[in-house]
Amino acid sequence: MLVFVASCAFATAMLRDVLGSIIAFGAYSLGISIIWVFLRAPDVGLTEAAVGAGVMTILFLATIANTTRPADDRTFERVDPRAAVVALALVAVLSTTLVALPPVGAADSAVVTDDVTRYYLDNAYDETGVENAVTAVLAAYRGFDTLGEATVVYAAGVGLLIVLKKEVFR
Repeated sequence: MLVFVASCAFATAMLRDVLGSIIAFGAYSLGISIIWVFLRAPDVGLTEAAVGAGVMTILFLATIANTTRPADDRTFERVDPRAAVVALALVAVLSTTLVALPPVGAADSAVVTDDVTRYYLDNAYDETGVENAVTAVLAAYRGFDTLGEATVVYAAGVGLLIVLKKEVFR
């Protein structure tokens, strides 16, 4: 799955055809959402599938409906060697953090042994009255944070619709 996601990310960056790039990005988001489900974060996976593969693909398609295709027949973009070196160096530096991560599902990971996790699991059902611990954390304990995130997504959507409407009537 990681090879598929990395291939989709590479194709998204390198394809010259915008429609092909959008399709590759949608496949990338779908692959990432599946990885989230395998990492036992189905809520994040569902959000990635809905926003990344769904809403973003629709917005990208709406955007290219108002643009023109490149005149030449090249399939891939030319790579700037300096930018490629910087990107590879960034990937290499960020990859060094992978060795610090616990194995997936490890019983001694910080998430499992953390006091905050224990508090949520011990008190979420009684304090919130919600029957799902993830929903209790998102809606009750982190309600303002979730409201802020929802407000940002809503504002971005409204702004994008305003811009697209202006572009259509230009």
